[in-house]
Amino acid sequence: MIISEADTLKKVTHQTRHYGTGGYYAFMLNNKILDPDIGETIRTDLPRTFPENIFFRNSLEHQQQLSRILKVFALDEKNIGYCQGLNYIAALILLVTKHEENTYWIFRSVINKYFSDYYTKTLTGVVRDIDVLSELVKIKMPHLYDHISKVGVPWPVIATKWFICMFADVLPVETVLRIWDCLFVEGPKILFRVSLTLIKLHERALLECEDFTTLVECFKSMVRSPAVLNCHSFMSQIFKIPGTLKRSTIENLRLEVEKKLSQEKMMRKRVEVKSTIRDR
Repeated sequence: MIISEADTLKKVTHQTRHYGTGGYYAFMLNNKILDPDIGETIRTDLPRTFPENIFFRNSLEHQQQLSRILKVFALDEKNIGYCQGLNYIAALILLVTKHEENTYWIFRSVINKYFSDYYTKTLTGVVRDIDVLSELVKIKMPHLYDHISKVGVPWPVIATKWFICMFADVLPVETVLRIWDCLFVEGPKILFRVSLTLIKLHERALLECEDFTTLVECFKSMVRSPAVLNCHSFMSQIFKIPGTLKRSTIENLRLEVEKKLSQEKMMRKRVEVKSTIRDR
């Protein structure tokens, strides 16, 4: 709670007014009505969230806890509401804390602090950071960048799930939790480190893919390769393989990308990202 700054968020929220004996979380659950469309989307996503994990598969209560967490978040963050991907992030935090309200505060704090523009209706942050990743690949792996461009695989097809879920439904749970630990120290830069490491470790295999379908399948399968499944080895690699990666570099690239993206191009990329989310 402390390292994520969730404790501070909770205290500040409760200082604004008295919410009764149950506190703010219980007040929101019992006194606020969620938009029916958002509620239906959340209910649809619940059984899809880590269906193979025994914590959720064997307990309806845990799904109900996740539903309540997402409901209060949607009530709080009206500019976000609910977006696919949030379910995996909240679910993984719940899996670790085993505490519903603490999960809510940690979840809300992380999204507010680092990813508030990822889950808006326009998906601006995701669109921008996928382009930033492509620019980093262009700088660090130019031959591979040219190959991907030649084959014609759009970067949203490659990386949308990585960013929208913060790797929660992509990499093994142990690895994701280690990545999230780094998030509190490095900030969102860690997502680029992980992405670049994944790509670099499989650069040769990717270069051997000569058509669209084969290349896409290679990107999908590489998250299950032995080089990735060994958590300790993979985590040590993410601080070596990408080399120097300063926060200022990320921020400068973000600014450059935002300038490049015309309104028309931004809208086209949002459609690609949303299509990728629907198809997963």
